[in-house]
Amino acid sequence: MNDSQVKQSIIDEDKPETSQRSELVHLDPWQKLKEYTDSRIALGRVGCSIPTKPLLKFQLDHAEAKDAVLQDLDIERLVDDLSTQCHLTFKDMDTEAEAEDSEKSDERALEQSDEVWELFKVMSQAENKSDYLKRPDWGRLLNTESSEKLERFLEQSGTDKSYDVIIVMGDGLSARALEENGPKLVAELLPLFKEEGWSIAPLVIATGSRVALGDKIAERLNAKMLVMLIGERPGLSSPDSLGIYYTWDAHADSHDAMRNCISNVRAAGLPVKMAANRLLALMKKSCELKLSGVDLKDEQELPTLDQSQPAIKLL
Repeated sequence: MNDSQVKQSIIDEDKPETSQRSELVHLDPWQKLKEYTDSRIALGRVGCSIPTKPLLKFQLDHAEAKDAVLQDLDIERLVDDLSTQCHLTFKDMDTEAEAEDSEKSDERALEQSDEVWELFKVMSQAENKSDYLKRPDWGRLLNTESSEKLERFLEQSGTDKSYDVIIVMGDGLSARALEENGPKLVAELLPLFKEEGWSIAPLVIATGSRVALGDKIAERLNAKMLVMLIGERPGLSSPDSLGIYYTWDAHADSHDAMRNCISNVRAAGLPVKMAANRLLALMKKSCELKLSGVDLKDEQELPTLDQSQPAIKLL
């Protein structure tokens, strides 16, 4: 059964139940809690098994999670969405042969009153999905071409050039998560960073990326604060979950204990605006303490369910 057939079966299952079906399906007491979460709870039962609908939904979610991992990042779509959401015109810094196109983009930006923003596209040493999944260590290292590209930019800008913050957008284990949530999040972050008076490095889009790849990029471009936006490993109810990894003074030897993570950024999870505000609060505190990671606590309170609601009382 293919995805479209599974979806149609789920739709058919949503039709009004016959008396015979309603007698067979025993609902779970936690049924009302399903409106608060996409998690696989309160599935009900038919005899000693689960009903057809949650079984088909499981198969569909598994297929979507697998697709999210194997899907390649649509860079052209991502850049277009970034331009639209952020009201920016991007100057592609990839090759000198594109200088003429860059001049045209500058002229177009002036006509549209858009700000021109430098953009790099880089790749890790895991240059295909098979290598990426089998060799996580390759996903943490820039390939030779990308490394040289950043070196050339730094030489042209001056080796003493530095930035307060850099945003790296990585496909990670879910390109879909980056495509759907990345542009919205960047559109929220850029104005916040500008209000703080922080200098912002060129935007970097990285393919075949693991979290640690951002450390090498930040070090190459002399950026003090690294914001790594990366697609998280898909769950069966969250193939579109984006993670934010923040590191103060990122460098090639940075490790997990030096990073702060804000996860599950998506429409059905942590809203983009809330994630941006949480990150900004962390970064401001990080600037005061000159550190990040396990020594930097996220003290912002998250919204909780109203304990007086009838559904909660079921617990």
